[in-house]
Amino acid sequence: MVRTQIQITERQAQKLHTVASRQGISIAEVIRRAIDAALAHEVIPDQEEIRRRARAAVGKFADTATDVSVQHDRYLTEAFGE
Repeated sequence: MVRTQIQITERQAQKLHTVASRQGISIAEVIRRAIDAALAHEVIPDQEEIRRRARAAVGKFADTATDVSVQHDRYLTEAFGE
């Protein structure tokens, strides 16, 4: 386990104590479970998958414009209709 320190409000501390007492577990365990629940909904992208997809996109698109590096602002304005 990794030890960390956080600051919580008095109200949060009281609620944590109540939940821990009711469930018969430590406050630390309540916090760990809450973190697990919050992180269960997070999608953490796989870095190798991101790289694979980026490599797969290389060369898939073509354009006849040869001055994009110079005229990028004009092209963006045209593309977004501003």
